[in-house]
Amino acid sequence: MIGAPTASTESTHMGSPPFSDDVPASQPSNAPLDPESSFVLVQRARRGDESALNQLLERYTRRLRIWAHGRLPAYARGPADTMDVVQDTLLKVVKKLDTFEPRHEGAFLGFVRTTLHNDILDRIRKAQRRGITTPTDSAMPSRDASPEQEAIAAQLTDRYEAALARLKPDQREAIVTRIEFQLPWPETAVALRKPTVAAAQMAVRRALVRLAQEMSYEPRS
Repeated sequence: MIGAPTASTESTHMGSPPFSDDVPASQPSNAPLDPESSFVLVQRARRGDESALNQLLERYTRRLRIWAHGRLPAYARGPADTMDVVQDTLLKVVKKLDTFEPRHEGAFLGFVRTTLHNDILDRIRKAQRRGITTPTDSAMPSRDASPEQEAIAAQLTDRYEAALARLKPDQREAIVTRIEFQLPWPETAVALRKPTVAAAQMAVRRALVRLAQEMSYEPRS
Protein backbone atom coordinates (compact mmCIF):
# COMPACT_ATOMS: atom_id res chain seq x y z
CA MET A 1 0.00 0.00 0.00
CA ILE A 2 1.34 3.40 -0.95
CA GLY A 3 0.57 6.29 1.35
CA ALA A 4 0.82 10.03 0.97
CA PRO A 5 4.25 11.44 1.88
CA THR A 6 4.80 12.65 5.40
CA ALA A 7 6.04 16.04 6.51
CA SER A 8 9.45 14.58 7.26
CA THR A 9 9.71 13.31 3.69
CA GLU A 10 8.89 16.75 2.36
CA SER A 11 11.38 18.53 4.56
CA THR A 12 14.14 16.21 3.43
CA HIS A 13 13.32 16.94 -0.17
CA MET A 14 13.30 20.70 0.36
CA GLY A 15 17.08 20.92 0.30
CA SER A 16 17.59 18.71 -2.74
CA PRO A 17 15.38 19.59 -5.70
CA PRO A 18 15.52 17.10 -8.57
CA PHE A 19 17.23 19.55 -10.90
CA SER A 20 19.82 22.26 -10.44
CA ASP A 21 19.77 25.81 -11.78
CA ASP A 22 23.43 25.65 -12.79
CA VAL A 23 22.85 23.63 -15.97
CA PRO A 24 24.20 25.52 -19.01
CA ALA A 25 21.58 27.58 -20.82
CA SER A 26 22.36 25.76 -24.07
CA GLN A 27 21.11 22.43 -22.77
CA PRO A 28 18.44 21.23 -25.26
CA SER A 29 15.07 20.20 -23.88
CA ASN A 30 14.71 17.59 -26.63
CA ALA A 31 17.58 15.57 -25.20
CA PRO A 32 16.77 12.06 -23.92
CA LEU A 33 14.38 12.39 -21.00
CA ASP A 34 15.94 12.14 -17.58
CA PRO A 35 14.77 8.90 -15.92
CA GLU A 36 13.75 11.02 -12.92
CA SER A 37 11.64 13.48 -14.94
CA SER A 38 8.00 13.76 -13.93
CA PHE A 39 6.88 12.58 -17.37
CA VAL A 40 8.85 9.34 -17.07
CA LEU A 41 7.87 8.85 -13.43
CA VAL A 42 4.17 9.22 -14.27
CA GLN A 43 4.47 6.64 -17.04
CA ARG A 44 6.22 4.23 -14.68
CA ALA A 45 3.71 4.87 -11.90
CA ARG A 46 0.81 4.13 -14.25
CA ARG A 47 2.42 0.74 -14.94
CA GLY A 48 2.40 -0.02 -11.20
CA ASP A 49 5.92 1.08 -10.26
CA GLU A 50 5.56 2.00 -6.57
CA SER A 51 9.05 3.53 -6.41
CA ALA A 52 8.15 5.96 -9.22
CA LEU A 53 4.86 6.85 -7.54
CA ASN A 54 6.58 7.54 -4.23
CA GLN A 55 9.11 9.79 -6.00
CA LEU A 56 6.27 11.75 -7.58
CA LEU A 57 4.48 12.15 -4.25
CA GLU A 58 7.66 13.28 -2.55
CA ARG A 59 8.45 15.78 -5.29
CA TYR A 60 4.98 17.28 -5.52
CA THR A 61 4.48 17.56 -1.79
CA ARG A 62 7.02 20.39 -1.78
CA ARG A 63 5.63 22.04 -4.89
CA LEU A 64 2.05 21.94 -3.69
CA ARG A 65 2.96 23.37 -0.30
CA ILE A 66 4.64 26.31 -2.04
CA TRP A 67 1.55 26.92 -4.15
CA ALA A 68 -1.07 26.29 -1.47
CA HIS A 69 0.59 28.41 1.22
CA GLY A 70 -1.72 31.27 2.08
CA ARG A 71 -4.46 30.33 -0.39
CA LEU A 72 -6.69 28.63 2.14
CA PRO A 73 -8.20 31.30 4.41
CA ALA A 74 -8.09 30.78 8.16
CA TYR A 75 -11.87 30.35 8.46
CA ALA A 76 -11.77 27.40 6.01
CA ARG A 77 -8.92 25.53 7.64
CA GLY A 78 -10.58 24.18 10.75
CA PRO A 79 -8.26 21.54 12.16
CA ALA A 80 -6.58 21.15 8.77
CA ASP A 81 -3.40 22.94 7.79
CA THR A 82 -1.70 23.29 4.42
CA MET A 83 -0.08 19.87 4.73
CA ASP A 84 -3.45 18.19 5.25
CA VAL A 85 -4.81 19.87 2.12
CA VAL A 86 -1.75 18.82 0.12
CA GLN A 87 -1.97 15.20 1.25
CA ASP A 88 -5.70 15.06 0.46
CA THR A 89 -4.91 16.40 -3.00
CA LEU A 90 -2.17 13.86 -3.62
CA LEU A 91 -4.45 11.01 -2.55
CA LYS A 92 -7.02 12.19 -5.09
CA VAL A 93 -4.31 12.38 -7.75
CA VAL A 94 -3.23 8.80 -7.01
CA LYS A 95 -6.82 7.56 -7.34
CA LYS A 96 -7.18 9.30 -10.72
CA LEU A 97 -3.75 8.38 -12.06
CA ASP A 98 -5.06 5.45 -14.12
CA THR A 99 -7.29 7.80 -16.11
CA PHE A 100 -4.67 10.53 -16.56
CA GLU A 101 -2.92 10.59 -19.95
CA PRO A 102 0.57 12.17 -19.69
CA ARG A 103 1.02 13.89 -23.05
CA HIS A 104 4.11 15.93 -22.21
CA GLU A 105 6.37 16.88 -19.30
CA GLY A 106 4.21 19.72 -17.96
CA ALA A 107 0.85 17.93 -18.18
CA PHE A 108 1.06 16.25 -14.77
CA LEU A 109 1.91 19.56 -13.10
CA GLY A 110 -1.27 21.10 -14.48
CA PHE A 111 -3.31 18.06 -13.45
CA VAL A 112 -2.05 18.25 -9.88
CA ARG A 113 -2.50 22.01 -9.72
CA THR A 114 -6.11 21.78 -10.89
CA THR A 115 -6.87 19.07 -8.33
CA LEU A 116 -5.47 21.18 -5.49
CA HIS A 117 -7.26 24.31 -6.68
CA ASN A 118 -10.59 22.48 -6.73
CA ASP A 119 -9.93 21.02 -3.28
CA ILE A 120 -9.30 24.49 -1.84
CA LEU A 121 -12.45 25.88 -3.47
CA ASP A 122 -14.49 23.01 -2.00
CA ARG A 123 -13.16 23.71 1.49
CA ILE A 124 -13.93 27.41 1.18
CA ARG A 125 -17.49 26.73 0.02
CA LYS A 126 -18.11 24.29 2.88
CA ALA A 127 -16.78 26.80 5.41
CA GLN A 128 -19.00 29.53 4.00
CA ARG A 129 -22.07 27.30 4.19
CA ARG A 130 -21.29 26.52 7.84
CA GLY A 131 -20.82 30.19 8.58
CA ILE A 132 -17.55 31.90 9.44
CA THR A 133 -16.68 31.75 13.11
CA THR A 134 -13.82 33.46 14.91
CA PRO A 135 -12.29 31.80 17.98
CA THR A 136 -12.44 34.01 21.09
CA ASP A 137 -10.70 31.90 23.71
CA SER A 138 -7.12 32.52 22.64
CA ALA A 139 -4.99 34.66 24.90
CA MET A 140 -2.46 35.24 22.11
CA PRO A 141 -3.22 37.61 19.24
CA SER A 142 -3.85 35.74 15.98
CA ARG A 143 -1.27 35.99 13.24
CA ASP A 144 -3.91 35.20 10.64
CA ALA A 145 -5.16 37.89 8.31
CA SER A 146 -8.21 39.87 9.36
CA PRO A 147 -11.52 39.22 7.57
CA GLU A 148 -10.98 42.43 5.61
CA GLN A 149 -7.48 41.37 4.54
CA GLU A 150 -8.73 37.94 3.58
CA ALA A 151 -11.54 39.49 1.53
CA ILE A 152 -9.04 41.66 -0.35
CA ALA A 153 -6.73 38.69 -0.89
CA ALA A 154 -9.66 36.60 -2.16
CA GLN A 155 -10.58 39.33 -4.64
CA LEU A 156 -7.00 39.48 -5.91
CA THR A 157 -6.86 35.69 -6.18
CA ASP A 158 -10.12 35.61 -8.13
CA ARG A 159 -8.82 38.33 -10.42
CA TYR A 160 -5.56 36.46 -10.94
CA GLU A 161 -7.33 33.15 -11.66
CA ALA A 162 -9.67 34.85 -14.15
CA ALA A 163 -6.72 36.49 -15.91
CA LEU A 164 -4.81 33.21 -15.93
CA ALA A 165 -7.77 31.43 -17.51
CA ARG A 166 -7.82 33.98 -20.35
CA LEU A 167 -4.21 33.28 -21.30
CA LYS A 168 -3.25 30.93 -24.10
CA PRO A 169 -2.51 27.40 -22.83
CA ASP A 170 1.25 27.75 -23.36
CA GLN A 171 1.30 31.10 -21.52
CA ARG A 172 -0.72 29.66 -18.64
CA GLU A 173 1.62 26.68 -18.43
CA ALA A 174 4.64 29.00 -18.30
CA ILE A 175 3.16 30.91 -15.35
CA VAL A 176 2.17 27.79 -13.44
CA THR A 177 5.46 26.00 -14.06
CA ARG A 178 7.91 28.74 -13.15
CA ILE A 179 6.02 31.26 -11.01
CA GLU A 180 3.57 29.14 -9.04
CA PHE A 181 5.60 25.96 -8.63
CA GLN A 182 9.02 27.60 -8.83
CA LEU A 183 10.60 24.89 -10.93
CA PRO A 184 14.31 25.40 -11.69
CA TRP A 185 14.98 26.83 -15.14
CA PRO A 186 16.31 23.59 -16.69
CA GLU A 187 13.19 21.74 -15.57
CA THR A 188 11.02 24.63 -16.70
CA ALA A 189 12.57 24.38 -20.18
CA VAL A 190 11.75 20.68 -20.33
CA ALA A 191 8.19 21.21 -19.06
CA LEU A 192 7.56 23.99 -21.59
CA ARG A 193 9.22 22.00 -24.38
CA LYS A 194 11.75 24.74 -25.09
CA PRO A 195 15.15 24.00 -26.70
CA THR A 196 17.12 26.08 -24.19
CA VAL A 197 16.82 27.68 -20.78
CA ALA A 198 17.05 31.10 -22.46
CA ALA A 199 14.04 30.25 -24.61
CA ALA A 200 12.10 29.19 -21.51
CA GLN A 201 13.02 32.44 -19.76
CA MET A 202 11.75 34.42 -22.74
CA ALA A 203 8.49 32.46 -22.76
CA VAL A 204 7.92 33.12 -19.06
CA ARG A 205 8.67 36.84 -19.45
CA ARG A 206 6.19 37.13 -22.30
CA ALA A 207 3.58 35.22 -20.32
CA LEU A 208 4.05 37.55 -17.35
CA VAL A 209 3.59 40.60 -19.55
CA ARG A 210 0.39 39.14 -20.93
CA LEU A 211 -0.82 38.19 -17.45
CA ALA A 212 -0.23 41.76 -16.25
CA GLN A 213 -2.28 43.07 -19.16
CA GLU A 214 -5.12 40.69 -18.35
CA MET A 215 -4.95 41.57 -14.65
CA SER A 216 -5.44 45.24 -15.52
CA TYR A 217 -8.48 44.42 -17.63
CA GLU A 218 -11.74 45.60 -16.08
CA PRO A 219 -14.74 43.65 -17.42
CA ARG A 220 -17.87 45.64 -18.07
CA SER A 221 -20.56 45.13 -15.46
